[in-house]
Amino acid sequence: MIDLSDDLLPRLRRTRLAHLQLPPGTIAPAYQGLSILNLPASLLAWLGVEEAEHPALDLPALDRLAQGVDRIVVCLIDAVSHARFRAWIREPSLKLDSHFEQALLAPLTSVVPSSTTAALTSIWTGASPAQHGVLGFELFLREYGLIANMISHTPVGFTGRSGSLAAAGFQPQAFLPVPTLSSMLHEVGVEVVALLPEALVGSGLSEMHLGEALRRGYVSFDSLWRQVIGLLDSDPGRRRFIWIYYDRLDALSHHEGPDSASVKATFHDFAGALRTAFFEALPSAARQKTLFLLVADHGQIATRPDPHYDLRQHRPLQRRLHMDPTGELRLSYLYLRPGQTEAVDEYVRRTWPGGFQLLHAAAALDCGLFGPGLPAEQTLDRIGDRILLPSGDGYLWWVPKANPLYGMHGGLSPDEMLVPLLALRLDDG
Repeated sequence: MIDLSDDLLPRLRRTRLAHLQLPPGTIAPAYQGLSILNLPASLLAWLGVEEAEHPALDLPALDRLAQGVDRIVVCLIDAVSHARFRAWIREPSLKLDSHFEQALLAPLTSVVPSSTTAALTSIWTGASPAQHGVLGFELFLREYGLIANMISHTPVGFTGRSGSLAAAGFQPQAFLPVPTLSSMLHEVGVEVVALLPEALVGSGLSEMHLGEALRRGYVSFDSLWRQVIGLLDSDPGRRRFIWIYYDRLDALSHHEGPDSASVKATFHDFAGALRTAFFEALPSAARQKTLFLLVADHGQIATRPDPHYDLRQHRPLQRRLHMDPTGELRLSYLYLRPGQTEAVDEYVRRTWPGGFQLLHAAAALDCGLFGPGLPAEQTLDRIGDRILLPSGDGYLWWVPKANPLYGMHGGLSPDEMLVPLLALRLDDG
């Protein structure tokens, strides 16, 4: 394997955002060429679409690997950090050495926040979170007068069926203010096929992202890789972009911890099926002019339930907010009552000394924390007045139930922000 990690990691750790001081040990997003924000521009260029607003990936070796491809398979594994992925795939028991001999591995940064909603939307649009406006798991949507769960597209706290925001006039297909990757590829004759867990086909987030893409569900690794092989083995001259989304590691990492034995075992199951049901089963003719990419949207940091981070234990802070925070548990958006700015700043400093940094939301946006480009009209409304950013493994819990989580993401720690990109030319170039 050609591993660029040791060369690129020091560069990523030195990345800075002008005029914005972040806590020591955090990773700033590398939006100028080493972020998942830059992946769509590369994908578009490799498949014949030259117009992209943001720079492509600054990985010349990857461009050489992708030269002349007609089909690209992108498999996104939700919530695996670069460090964990790098350690796991080297384990001899996976027997991947022969398949990855010519593979390229590079670390990238996620976007801010390091969350599925923000990251996948950036990958599917090529736009920064500032531009597309999907800035976290829970968002205040001023235009609808409510706080929304951006995964299920329901009002926060609502126990009904997914997609119930439609009753307020919400249309996932029309929500984004930017075009999608599938529409851009469709215009140049590239077929886009998305393979998702069966339960997610037709979900609100998928409808928001996928546009003209064909949707297919899978219920097992065998059914997944059989469908991918079928797509690559049929109509070999047709240009295709095949998207695979695998979500199991995220849920397990949240509830059992990203370093738990069950998370590692689940990754082993995934990697074993990738080897036997795909790499070893793929016919030679189906490999031609095909690039395979494994990437993650974000990682996770190990956390622990701690009442000291529960907002209900901090009534003086809660009373100074218009409403409960939004965003992510590890990148929270605070909406302050008038005249309460100094009191909130003082409370945070005194209660969690050194544990959090309060960022002025408008200044963080101007400094590029949420990415380059002209922000969407609604973006500033969605990030509140102050952003609460942890410097360690802290978080702010405002959900009206006990905290069951042993892994979280959304923040800027290395475990959350640094993700793997593994590239393999299936026909060996």
